[in-house]
Amino acid sequence: MNITNKTVLITGGGSGIGFETAKILSERNNKIIIVGRTESKLNIAAEKLKNITVIPCDINSTVDVERLVKKVSSDHPELSILINNAGRGFAYTHGEAASAFEKATEEFATNYFSVLRITEAFLSLLKSQLEAAIVNVTSIGAISPSANLPSYCDSKAAVHSYTLSLRHTLAKDTAIKVFELMPSLVNTEFSREIGGEKGISPIEVATVLLAGMEQDVFEIYAGETAGFRKFYLSSPDEAFAMMNQVKA
Repeated sequence: MNITNKTVLITGGGSGIGFETAKILSERNNKIIIVGRTESKLNIAAEKLKNITVIPCDINSTVDVERLVKKVSSDHPELSILINNAGRGFAYTHGEAASAFEKATEEFATNYFSVLRITEAFLSLLKSQLEAAIVNVTSIGAISPSANLPSYCDSKAAVHSYTLSLRHTLAKDTAIKVFELMPSLVNTEFSREIGGEKGISPIEVATVLLAGMEQDVFEIYAGETAGFRKFYLSSPDEAFAMMNQVKA
């Protein structure tokens, strides 16, 4: 698809993959709307970009999302690309004192349920465009989980499943293309506690994403994901062991 002269909304656009994607797109004559909970963080990011609109929004808040949709629909009715990038994750392992329920509830709220709500809220606007796209950011962990990020991987697997269904449904009678970005470990503030410094750069991920969109590659792999997926399809047990560095 063409990814120039578009209006793009990116959740979690103040840092990491979202910021780098916004940067590249803004340099290609696109209008960018970055969304996040912390206005000061968004403003700092906006100072480094051009063609940027900042809209503070807690994507887990019904009131905030309704306000976001109303504002974008009024001020940017030409919105044609929605990138669901915001994420939440906890590093822990299952056990009697893991507080897995509380952690998973928070992760699913941001990583899965907010994606459903925001996507559905913007569908009518996206459908009105001649060409439009939705991008859902998942993870290599959607293929086979890391036991150190258990419910984070669960939530990303849920988004992967949702993306497949959404793509199938929207392809029937709309011009909306549905992409999924599946990076391996990325070196961001978000991933610091799980060894993110060993991961690929957010710039690399953003570059791969946009190249994939231009080529209409609907499942876009960044870093080690493509190789890992191939290995998983041939040997799920060994792939899980590799992910978790244990003997199969």
